[in-house]
Amino acid sequence: MEKDFDTWNTQKKKAQAIHARPMFKEREVWWCSLGVNVGDEQDGKGASFTRPVFVLKKFNRNICIGIPLSTQLKDKPYYCHVRFKDIEQSLILSQIRLIDAKRFKDKMGELPSHEAEKIKEKLRELIF
Repeated sequence: MEKDFDTWNTQKKKAQAIHARPMFKEREVWWCSLGVNVGDEQDGKGASFTRPVFVLKKFNRNICIGIPLSTQLKDKPYYCHVRFKDIEQSLILSQIRLIDAKRFKDKMGELPSHEAEKIKEKLRELIF
């Protein structure tokens, strides 16, 4: 499959031009323009190159650490299953990354604290 870097580059320029960023907080899930990325890095989908992203850690009003979600459930060490909006989903822990809030499109909701704790524990096991 050939990746559409040219169209994504146009979208990325538009995102960079945005001055106002949405207010966000930890545990929220946002539609996020992840774009077209290199190799096996997680891409966004559709015309806006978006996918859901869980806000793990907010550093300031502009940036956070985010983890992409997928509806494909995989039982592998780098995935963590959560229930969000009554759908079982996987967080792709190996794709954790720094995200500027300029990439956020629409807030989808917030994960319950017990789900967020499960994610943090899985990351501790994975990293340490």
